[in-house]
Amino acid sequence: MKVYWIWLLFNISPWIFALAFFSVSMVELLWRLLGVAIYFVIFFVMPLVTNKPVLTMILLSLNTCIAVITLFPSQGDGFNPFLILILSLLIGEACYYLNFRQVSVVVMVGMAGIIALLLSAELSIFTTGFIVIYVVFLLTASFKYKQTKYQNDDLRARYDALLSEYRSVKRRLSSDEELARQEERVLIGHEIHDSVGHKLTALLMQLEVFRLQAAEDDKSQIESLKELANQSLEETRNAVKMLKSKDVGGLPGVLRLIRKLETESFIRIHFSVKHGAFAAPLTGEQSFVIYRSVQEALTNIMKHSNAREAEVMFEAPGGSIFRFEINNPVKNDNRFQEGFGLASMRERIEKIGGELHVQKTDGQFIVRGLLKIADLGEVYDSNTTG
Repeated sequence: MKVYWIWLLFNISPWIFALAFFSVSMVELLWRLLGVAIYFVIFFVMPLVTNKPVLTMILLSLNTCIAVITLFPSQGDGFNPFLILILSLLIGEACYYLNFRQVSVVVMVGMAGIIALLLSAELSIFTTGFIVIYVVFLLTASFKYKQTKYQNDDLRARYDALLSEYRSVKRRLSSDEELARQEERVLIGHEIHDSVGHKLTALLMQLEVFRLQAAEDDKSQIESLKELANQSLEETRNAVKMLKSKDVGGLPGVLRLIRKLETESFIRIHFSVKHGAFAAPLTGEQSFVIYRSVQEALTNIMKHSNAREAEVMFEAPGGSIFRFEINNPVKNDNRFQEGFGLASMRERIEKIGGELHVQKTDGQFIVRGLLKIADLGEVYDSNTTG
């Protein structure tokens, strides 16, 4: 928007001096002001049609004619030098928006106007020579600019094509890597199921046969062994189910997510893990909720923020709670409204007894989550009781 106002100032300034150059009657001044009004009506319409080159060419050519007619010297007035500046701005605008052929049309209209003015005005040889040299320099600079712009546009198109191909290759690589990892996990799950699972099932059957044949005093002890084998079988089944699951949570999943976002979305992520976070005894559900929360927060940054960087921090202060925090810089002061993504994140965290805090401060948007860590002794006791 700032560029537009600067461009408007560049267009208004020469017109003010161009009108002040004339010493004319009120009637003549009125029709010149009418020409200025029509010129700026077209000027303000131009941004609406820049995606239509032919219409843009027609409007620029029309403005060139209006400028020449409006500033054409009346009897007794000399050549208005500010007309050269106005025509230069029009030719420059044509070079920016149009191709060579369309620019040539605008240039020819402008040159016809300048020639008509030179023929009608009685100028010295030096003034005429200066105008001719200026026009030659202007056309040379315009041609060079257009040539450079074509080269830059071509390089940008090649860069965008290469970038698109690079992202496509990275996505295929990531997809193939994830597929290979998933196949390996499924294979390991099948191996565990076929070997450990079947042996535990056989053990349970033998324990049941042994319990039926054993003395009454030994049955309670055999029942405890059977219960322990049942728990082991159930944990094995849960492990196989987790291995076959496509959703990968926890720190490994977060690391892969960060690497993927940095590669494909060019967002810079500062990831820090403080003391105790790696060793925190999180359950599978807690790890998965943390992964989904980080994923949702980073997705929100890409969708709703212009920032291209974020900070992700994990810590387990005192070993009693696990805390994660995602923050990113924000430039606007608008109040945020908690949407579906944050509401779902809060619901998932509160479901497992955690807390989610979302706040927007001066220049920062922070998502902070807290989860209670189960004591290792309690986890061990719960797995071995019975």
